[in-house]
Amino acid sequence: MKSLSEIKLAIIGLGYVGLPLAVEFGARRSVLGFDINQERIDALKAGHDQTLETERETLLAATRLEFTTDVEALRACNCFIVTVPTPIDTHKRPDLTPLIKASQTVGKVLKPGDLVIYESTVYPGCTEEDCVPILEKHSGLKFNRDFFVGYSPERINPGDKEHRVTTIRKVTSGSTPEIGDLVDALYNEIITAGTHKAPCIKVAEAAKVIENTQRDLNIALINELAIIFNKMEIDTEAVLLAAGSKWNFLPFRPGLVGGHCIGVDPYYLTHKAQSLGYHPEIILAGRRLNDGMGVYVVAQLVKAMTRRRVLVDGARILVMGLAFKENCPDLRNTRVVDIVAELRDYHCSVDVFDPWVEAEDARQEYGITPVAQPEEAAYDGIILAVAHRQFLEMGVEAIRRFGKPGHLLYDLKYIFPAHASDLRL
Repeated sequence: MKSLSEIKLAIIGLGYVGLPLAVEFGARRSVLGFDINQERIDALKAGHDQTLETERETLLAATRLEFTTDVEALRACNCFIVTVPTPIDTHKRPDLTPLIKASQTVGKVLKPGDLVIYESTVYPGCTEEDCVPILEKHSGLKFNRDFFVGYSPERINPGDKEHRVTTIRKVTSGSTPEIGDLVDALYNEIITAGTHKAPCIKVAEAAKVIENTQRDLNIALINELAIIFNKMEIDTEAVLLAAGSKWNFLPFRPGLVGGHCIGVDPYYLTHKAQSLGYHPEIILAGRRLNDGMGVYVVAQLVKAMTRRRVLVDGARILVMGLAFKENCPDLRNTRVVDIVAELRDYHCSVDVFDPWVEAEDARQEYGITPVAQPEEAAYDGIILAVAHRQFLEMGVEAIRRFGKPGHLLYDLKYIFPAHASDLRL
């Protein structure tokens, strides 16, 4: 493959990353969108995106974009962009299963001259050390002679209607200088914010994994400060607003750290570091602190209930929000589940309410069945765990009507002014 005009594009994986990418490319060239989930494909063909990232009108207008679960259909393509998830397992270790399976699928249809571009977040070296051998094995082709590879890490921000795939600058790279130029040119077809061409694939991989590691550590610092200020009976938000009056103070806020990136990516980097004999200290310390915030929040609520002589055992608690962030249905690695689990350890009865989340998705993923509507005057405690716009629009008085007389309201996300709630981070 020597030029953009020769590219016949396929997107492998049509989730939060793959679908917006397929739609943007599909507005300019013929694109085949591939996913192993037949229900997902059927829904997309009907114009419905359950992630709510792409509007029905946009999907139906993408007449040059086709959807399929048929691996054989991929043989007509010569450029494959892989956008599958890269989660962690229960032991906080990288789970490359989706990436390995996607590489096997692509390897079976790979032809001389083809190009495979990975967008999935990985540790430095993963593309060439883990994925390429799979492509070689299943294709019988030789890397950088018969086929080539690129890496351009995703920068999708679910629920964000301002920062979209085209308006966020994109890092690109290739397995040879010429392929690097081709990958960069391909993405420049759709990325209006421009691109940054990294000198090699490992640099691009490392750049992606440290973006969220940096954010994770910054949030960990603010979480630790919040714990200290709570002990001093100082309002954390007031402190942050005061400190933020200086031009170079970074505007991070305390809270739960979940999602498919910030709560996951650092473990990919530390896994690679440990395999090389280096044991990270600062990164893992930040991860431990952030992973413990759900337990801390519940401890604060339980102490406050005890001070008010509200019986904790058997208490009814309403948790408002289950998605990992506001104004999106994304449940991946949400740490709200830590709050629910800890409350249940105290023998509390917990109701979860989230207008963005599909009840069946929550049930399948976490064994949690959200309520369609909270009961009024029913709860001993209410935790505002996610800052959905619906909660803000409801107002604090309407939310407090869910509580019994003497209930406690914990505003975890600073949705309302300090005086409106009983507890804040």
